[in-house]
Amino acid sequence: MHLLIRLPVPMETVWPAVSTPDGLAAWWAGADLLEPRLGGAVVLRGPGEGRITAWDVDRVAEYTFPAIGRVRFHLERDGATASVLRFTHEFRGGERPDSGVEPAWRARFEHLIELLAAPSPR
Repeated sequence: MHLLIRLPVPMETVWPAVSTPDGLAAWWAGADLLEPRLGGAVVLRGPGEGRITAWDVDRVAEYTFPAIGRVRFHLERDGATASVLRFTHEFRGGERPDSGVEPAWRARFEHLIELLAAPSPR
């Protein structure tokens, strides 16, 4: 599954949301462990234990879990004040488990956009 998500904030604002325990917990899944490096361990509530299979700071975070497959977040600039997230979910065994997966990701990304676009508390 491939999705292209336009975000109304720069890449630098999005990166922590896809690469840190607090960022991931805010919109996807709580992180019990995240070693921010290629080959590092990652444990997310829901997907379970996995590995970081691609890591390019500020651009690419890819997590591979035996239970759900590979999840990749690839950020690109979209002008000076926005960014694009190229999202890939490669399913274990190559087939989507059910038709509810894509709507679930879309709902998560809508939540992410709301979080990132909200004014910062002062």
